[in-house]
Amino acid sequence: MDFETSAIARWLDEQEKKGIDVSRIALPDDLANDEAPDETVYFKEIRPCSILCTGTHPFATVERFGRWFLSRGRDRDEGPHTDLPAWWFFTKDREAAVRTAKSHIGDTKR
Repeated sequence: MDFETSAIARWLDEQEKKGIDVSRIALPDDLANDEAPDETVYFKEIRPCSILCTGTHPFATVERFGRWFLSRGRDRDEGPHTDLPAWWFFTKDREAAVRTAKSHIGDTKR
């Protein structure tokens, strides 16, 4: 998929042209559920329990949709699971997206 064919990227561009701040915009359900990212740039999950655990674990990821990067995840809570709400951030700046994801998951390694 190239930069011009991502439906999410086109939709974000349209919203931005309307003057909407898209950094924390929620995607329409049909877009959020129907399109796989062009690339996963970063991913880290904190899962000290088994692979079979069904609890919600803290994670951070950066995914690219065309020119746009979606940094998203769930912050750490007490214990191995988290009940904290999901966070997300759209940007065209790859480095800002990765910095944001790493800061939320506590990954200070470069």
